[in-house]
Amino acid sequence: MEEEKEGMPLIGDKFPEMTVDTTHGKLKLPDEFDDKWFILFSHPGDFTPVCTTEFYSFQTKYDEFRELNTELIGLSIDQVHSHLKWTEWIEENMDEEIEFPIIADGRGKVADKLGLIHSTGGTATVRAVFIVDPESTIRAILYYPAELGRNMDEIVRMIKGFQKADKEGVAIPANWPDNELVKDDVIMPPASSEKEIEKRKKQEDEGEIECYDWWLCHRES
Repeated sequence: MEEEKEGMPLIGDKFPEMTVDTTHGKLKLPDEFDDKWFILFSHPGDFTPVCTTEFYSFQTKYDEFRELNTELIGLSIDQVHSHLKWTEWIEENMDEEIEFPIIADGRGKVADKLGLIHSTGGTATVRAVFIVDPESTIRAILYYPAELGRNMDEIVRMIKGFQKADKEGVAIPANWPDNELVKDDVIMPPASSEKEIEKRKKQEDEGEIECYDWWLCHRES
């Protein structure tokens, strides 16, 4: 009887506990990033063109991620020695040292647990991103096709948006902080009672918030 594979964790699930082999030694996830956000991103393979540009880009943003209390960790089914040789090549040829760890998932167990092996066959991990908060809750999952590299500015924007939403109890509009309607304002949760609707109207009259209607109000962050 064929062993049933675990499905991919969903947004809102806890990141599964696992011990992984990495270029920084064995790490226990998610405990390694206790009290921090972290981004786990998988790539199809070392020494591949698009993945190389992504790793270079992630590293150039690493200081910005760390300022946001966010760590990075990569993953592919390549062995540790392949990761080490690849990062050495990046440093020697592109003058950028890869400082974050990379999981060496040679047997594919981690990828299997996270649902990163495409069901149509093959062994290479798909190009995915998990954004995990300090409570070890998965907040976002992104998939990219093999031919399209990731946008690091968008991933930074997502971390900033999540942190602002959590801190202020608000929602983040499209293209924030350059939304076409409300610019860098944040969206207030819709009123859930008649009393709250009246309160919103009063806040609008006093210039504390702006509303298109009682269910679509925004304010300065």
